[in-house]
Amino acid sequence: MNKRTILIIDDDEDLREGLSEQIGFYDEFAVITADTAQKGVAAAKTGDIALAIVDVGLPDLDGREAVRLMRNAGFKAPVIMLTGHTTDADTIVGLEAGANDYVTKPFRFAVLLARIRAHLRQFDQSEDATFAIGPYSFKPSVKVLMEGDGRRIRLTEKETAILKFLYRAGEKPVTRDILLHEVWGYNSGVTTHTLETHIYRLRQKIEKNPASAELLVTEAGGYKLMPRAVTA
Repeated sequence: MNKRTILIIDDDEDLREGLSEQIGFYDEFAVITADTAQKGVAAAKTGDIALAIVDVGLPDLDGREAVRLMRNAGFKAPVIMLTGHTTDADTIVGLEAGANDYVTKPFRFAVLLARIRAHLRQFDQSEDATFAIGPYSFKPSVKVLMEGDGRRIRLTEKETAILKFLYRAGEKPVTRDILLHEVWGYNSGVTTHTLETHIYRLRQKIEKNPASAELLVTEAGGYKLMPRAVTA
């Protein structure tokens, strides 16, 4: 699978390293950490972060102010705050700063993991969700691929669904039958020829040389997406 990068901003070394190890245990996630607000805000600006976990009590700046700075700098991904405070007023301040959720210490890791996955699922359906595919920024909610110069490539609903499913599969081949089922459901009137036609049209839109695909390749009776491939 393509890993989702989780940013942990916490000055408690034991908690930070423990969360990093537990989250990193799952193949779907990669983890980066920061022990100060300053380092965390900088990481949020430069990295492809899927979700941030931010402690309220940071040594150099209140975590809620750090979240405000992240949001002001354009950070769109979900933010879960960790706090020892339980009052409604503390929660409201955090949410107004731009946090999506609060988890009160002490907490069970299974609860935090469920919150992480729930927010990622919700974000994936939002207007702000963006995935990197080669030289493009893929925005499935608006069915668009954006190039670095701002040029937009419009996608059909089925093209969007194909790219999204292949992206979620990681750099692993997906058979034609599975793609047909996932994109078209149980519509018995749809054949592999229909899928191949959509793949052909997608390649015409996204490949530098559609006859020699680098991003959307044919393999093992199906197709796979190579999102880290670079095309000039």
